Amino acid sequence: MNAALGLAIAYLLGGIPFGYLLVKLTTGRDVRAAGSGNIGATNVLRTTGRAAGVATLLLDIGKGYLAVWLEGRLTGANAGWMSAAALAVMAGHSYPVFLRFRGGKAVAAFVGAWLCLTPLPLAAVLIVFVCLTAWTRHISLGSIVAAGTLPLAVWLIEHPPAVVVGAAILSGALIVHRHRENIARLHAGSESVFSFGSRK
Repeated sequence: MNAALGLAIAYLLGGIPFGYLLVKLTTGRDVRAAGSGNIGATNVLRTTGRAAGVATLLLDIGKGYLAVWLEGRLTGANAGWMSAAALAVMAGHSYPVFLRFRGGKAVAAFVGAWLCLTPLPLAAVLIVFVCLTAWTRHISLGSIVAAGTLPLAVWLIEHPPAVVVGAAILSGALIVHRHRENIARLHAGSESVFSFGSRK
């Protein structure tokens, strides 16, 4: 019962659309009607400014961490249930009931969830993300490659139970799936480049 409750909470936490709420509260606009139409930190940064973008990023990371941490408290730090909570919070962000299941790409929730679950492998893939993004100036490409390498990093660094590796594979697959339009634009050479100086 506690485990199921934790998963439900994880999904609902993931579904809190911080980017949408911050933009709505500060500007009155719907962030989904601007830029890429995404509710995540990158689109908030590009369309609303640095402060809102950074706040969205930190809040989305925080909800991912909290969801997994809470599941651990409810289940005695059971790795299987905590892995399930990581998937649940990412699913909540990507398909939030509060926004009629039109959510974001779950990268920040992914970071928060796996920061709680496997911090060293997560740090390794974040290095990959930073290096690749700095080189190509494509956040989407950095996110896709980093998420795709998480299962290998988890296996090589921590040698966890198979359920944790399986959850890492599913997490990476969800990130790649949510970036399918970005992949098409990368292939076409029309993907937006990142500049932290966007707006103000």
